[in-house]
Amino acid sequence: MSIAVLYEHPEWFQPLFEELERRQLPFIRLHAGELTWSAAEQPNFSLLVNRMSPSAYLRGNAHAIHATAAFLGYVESYGVSVVNDLQTYRIETSKSAQLDLFERVRAPYPATRVINHPEKALTAVQGLRFPIVVKPNLGGSGAGVTWFNTLEDLSRAVHTNQLDFGLDRTALVQEGITSPDKSITRVELIDGEPLYAIRITPPAGHGFNLCPADICQEPSDAASAIAPGQSLGNFCPTKPTMAIEHINIHDGMRDVVTTIARAAGLDVCGVEYIVDERDGQPYVYDVNALSNFVTNAHEILDFDPFVRLVDFIELRWKTAIDSKQVLVASLSS
Repeated sequence: MSIAVLYEHPEWFQPLFEELERRQLPFIRLHAGELTWSAAEQPNFSLLVNRMSPSAYLRGNAHAIHATAAFLGYVESYGVSVVNDLQTYRIETSKSAQLDLFERVRAPYPATRVINHPEKALTAVQGLRFPIVVKPNLGGSGAGVTWFNTLEDLSRAVHTNQLDFGLDRTALVQEGITSPDKSITRVELIDGEPLYAIRITPPAGHGFNLCPADICQEPSDAASAIAPGQSLGNFCPTKPTMAIEHINIHDGMRDVVTTIARAAGLDVCGVEYIVDERDGQPYVYDVNALSNFVTNAHEILDFDPFVRLVDFIELRWKTAIDSKQVLVASLSS
């Protein structure tokens, strides 16, 4: 029985495919936008690696987002092991669910309100400190995220219908925080353990997409202005001039990020936080179940994170096979 990799972006996971091929592990590629399955037929693989991104709608694959949830439910109904299962996918596709997770594990996060109508933004900001960020609940690549310095700016956007609530018409109204150098910290984790941490410092006026992957490009500032359903093709809109450096996790944050990953059952994820220049405290603001590993990994990290990822996948695959063999043996005895 093989490994199945569920993916959507054709370039993001080429290093993963290459490492699987290098080890001669049996695997198949399943494009999330081109799925076919029957509830009456058992999956033909023993492990599914879920690498689906909610930013798929930026590339004309919005239909794949909800179909993936249904497909994961089908796969799990047959007892097939899944890396980043349906539970974690629901967290990946809902920033509101991420807030619930942060609250449950008592992780520090910016004060936030969730709304489902643009006019509610004006009441939701009461008691929050400006600047304010409005972001779609289901999104990715920074699309639709808008920064407001004043109530007047926000009011103008509301009354001119400029707020983007994304595919599920739900949005977060959140206190905007920045670090002294405008950087963010991203910690990548595998199996609940930190793999590495990087500091990402964008150039002035960059926007909100800080994806560090090799393939990420910047065709324009379209990501921050894209309309729901509009496609950017295979672009992952990130400027190549971002400064990225390997760092140690800030004091106290190792426990925070590992607790988040373990509580959510996230097998592979990236957790992002910012050290607020106002009080010097770190605040978690995003969880990415689909983790794009850092560009130029050998130069920045001195190791290849895809090797570590495939180490984990191979172990899970062998465990799944062993478990099935034990089950078959017990049923036949």
